[in-house]
Amino acid sequence: MSTIVKKAWGYRYAVLIVLWLVYIINYFDRMAVLTFLPFIQKDLNLTPVEVGQLASVFFFAYAAAQISAGFLADKFGAKRVMYVAITVFTFVTAITGMVKTFGQFLALRIGLGLGEGHHFAPAIRAINNWFPHKERGRAVSFFATSWAVAPAIVPVIVTSISVYFFSGDWRPVFYVLAIPGVIGIFLLWRFISDSPKEMIAKGKLSKDQDIDGDDVASVRTISKEEKRKSYGIFLKDVNFYVFTLCLFCQLAVYWGTTTWLTSFLVTQHGLNLKEMGLFASAPYIVAFFAMMLGGWLMDNVLHRMKPVALIGYICSIPVLWMLGAVEKGNTGLLLTLLLLVGFFVNLNFGSIYAYLPKLYPKEVVGSATGLANGIGQMGAFVSPLVAGYLVKVGANGAQDFSRVFIFFAIVSAVAAVCSFILKEKKVTNASIKLIKTEKSIS
Repeated sequence: MSTIVKKAWGYRYAVLIVLWLVYIINYFDRMAVLTFLPFIQKDLNLTPVEVGQLASVFFFAYAAAQISAGFLADKFGAKRVMYVAITVFTFVTAITGMVKTFGQFLALRIGLGLGEGHHFAPAIRAINNWFPHKERGRAVSFFATSWAVAPAIVPVIVTSISVYFFSGDWRPVFYVLAIPGVIGIFLLWRFISDSPKEMIAKGKLSKDQDIDGDDVASVRTISKEEKRKSYGIFLKDVNFYVFTLCLFCQLAVYWGTTTWLTSFLVTQHGLNLKEMGLFASAPYIVAFFAMMLGGWLMDNVLHRMKPVALIGYICSIPVLWMLGAVEKGNTGLLLTLLLLVGFFVNLNFGSIYAYLPKLYPKEVVGSATGLANGIGQMGAFVSPLVAGYLVKVGANGAQDFSRVFIFFAIVSAVAAVCSFILKEKKVTNASIKLIKTEKSIS
């Protein structure tokens, strides 16, 4: 580490890796709940509608937190906001093992959503501060793989801990998950700063190299009034709202399938705890490669998000539709469709979050990302709730998810339409012109 901290050109990759690891810890907490959801449902005697409500209330709190997180990151710095976020969601996760009633679980889901919701926008803001414009697509795409890697490994890890250490009990697993949270707090403290300028002030980076190859000292800090006016650059842009609707659909499909996948595998296909953990991980194993491929295509081949999005959304429609119709016992087809869903649903995940950093100046990208993600996360709120009402429960208690996956396919079609009409013209504002002018004068 000592050889690369002298230059931002190398250290920015260390920052990216740490942010990636910490966000995986974020996903450990939420994915553990979703993994054990069919068993929690049984222990607490919950209906499918109540399960949908529990999933949705998390995303409602998460969405509300996204909006404030972006503005807080712009005002107080990304690192401080992430500190608070990880402390809150680690505490909430640790006491989840004590839940006894639907009301208690509802309160904890709100707390977890508020904690985890203040993590994403600051992380994107930190990446934006550390990486040059031409590399943000790949950087954000790599960061986005954290929500492919985590769902790929968490079900296997937490179910294995439950089976081999706690005789299949899910409650003690949440006590154990406090340990990764403490590790995440340490990583933030030890390796992360909000910007190269802050690292220079600490003497850990040389003064002759900024992240964009410019002298950091020559970059003027814009005033509060200039920053306030610059918010209009995205609030008055129609593309911002089209993008937000597209993100709404993306998150609705992703979190709808992620929320109900374990219940689908256990109740409709009869898999046991260990088998479910393996099958639930399958879509996210290929999701990692899909996200990286999407970001690479955006930066190096297509140079736009739109074509990547269209491929992902259009191909998602038939595979989602067919997944819900797979007959019980046909595990080969089930696994194949799970892998295809993981690939196409996640192909645009990295590149979609690189859209705003590529479109808007860094002074407002935290606020733009937080607002867009906050509204977009309402898709994650609506989707599990609607799905809960679409699950058909038979007289013998059997559950049929075919209508649920048809719903996800329709949402993917809406996302494809949004992607088709989205524009990707670069936007500039007066504050950036002033910074460039001052650079040239200096």
